[in-house]
Amino acid sequence: MRRGLTGLVVLGMVLGLVFGVACHAFVHDPGALRTIIGALELATTIFLRTIKMIIAPLVFATLVAGVARIGDSGAVGRVAGRAMLWFLAASLVSLGIGLSMVELLHPGTGLHLRASGGVAGLKAPPLTAVGFVEHLIPTSIVDAMARNEVLQIVVFAVVVGVAIGNIGPAGRDLLKMSEALSAAMLKMTTYVMNLAPIAVFAAVARALTEQGIELVATYASYVGGFYLALALLWAVMMAAGAVVLGPRGQWDLVKTIRQPALIALSTTSSEAAYPVLLEKLEAFGVPNRIASFVLPLGYSFNLVGSMCYCTFAAIFVAQAYDIQLTGPQLAQLLLLLFVTSKGIASVPRASLLVVASSLPYFKIPDAGVLLILAVDHFLDMGRTATNTVGNSIAAASVAKWEGAMAISTTTRPPADRDEPMTARKPTTSRPDRPLNIRW
Repeated sequence: MRRGLTGLVVLGMVLGLVFGVACHAFVHDPGALRTIIGALELATTIFLRTIKMIIAPLVFATLVAGVARIGDSGAVGRVAGRAMLWFLAASLVSLGIGLSMVELLHPGTGLHLRASGGVAGLKAPPLTAVGFVEHLIPTSIVDAMARNEVLQIVVFAVVVGVAIGNIGPAGRDLLKMSEALSAAMLKMTTYVMNLAPIAVFAAVARALTEQGIELVATYASYVGGFYLALALLWAVMMAAGAVVLGPRGQWDLVKTIRQPALIALSTTSSEAAYPVLLEKLEAFGVPNRIASFVLPLGYSFNLVGSMCYCTFAAIFVAQAYDIQLTGPQLAQLLLLLFVTSKGIASVPRASLLVVASSLPYFKIPDAGVLLILAVDHFLDMGRTATNTVGNSIAAASVAKWEGAMAISTTTRPPADRDEPMTARKPTTSRPDRPLNIRW
């Protein structure tokens, strides 16, 4: 316990690895295996559900309070514009890295697969620009919260926050209510995070009990090539963060967010990492009004790990079927993946759905998705952690551009240990910017 939650999460991963490999190797009774897998899945499901019940009110409360503190709708637009500019650049880089690495390594060449039937039960909704724009606006905020539609919650919360910032004295009470709700949700997060090591153990153990470590070895070129692409993507993200935050500031940020990154890696859930990531970014010095605004947008528009994976996986399937895409086709594929990855970000197994929906456009058999489905969990770990790190760097960089960093990234001492999470104090007393509500 002295080493903090991060140490316990790492310990849970190691123990889950050992337990899962042992069960797969020595438990041969199908009934016993199903019992073990069911128990492990239950532990993971409980943890993820407790996190998901916090996400909607936390995003709503923190974003409403953050936008209300900004007050000026022009400032809201400036922050959103800078964030979207970062997201656009990061998306293009991630797509380019995925394409470059799969074309360089050719992991699917030599498989010589033949087309067969389609993929049952794995169909993506049709992609339309009109449908995507309509999806942004919630018909009911209650319905959006019930389904954890983060993007719709963001749209509603921004409008509410701007309204609170411009209604006069009545806005003070509503702002205090939003801050109190946010503090309560973060206090609940403190309780839930105590279950994280158990959930991490269960998630890793379940995957290895069911599939075994030898499955990864079978797909060594595919798995290894993708993680090599992620390593290059991380290097680019770190370099970009160092340009904005400074080398020391970027290194301190990495050490600050290592806990939520590990949770995202082991649970393959961005939602599981979101509450603690918000807390850690504020501890690093990113104001709540920036972090609570940029992070939800990032989880819809800045899925850099997922976009890198979609490119890598789609070209891998094409190589497996000996299909050579031309230059214009590759450009069309990148554009299609760029748009589609924004449309179904809240769907489980979203990356697989994006790949499955894109293949028919280029006459690539969608049955090839079954080829990558077997090891998708192990790749999902890497892309989810990458999404978390990418959004963290984006939030810190936007705060730096805004001149709103509460702590200088050039003089801030490194975060060598995990501080216990506590309920946040009302942010109206923060020195980063005075309350800007027109009375």
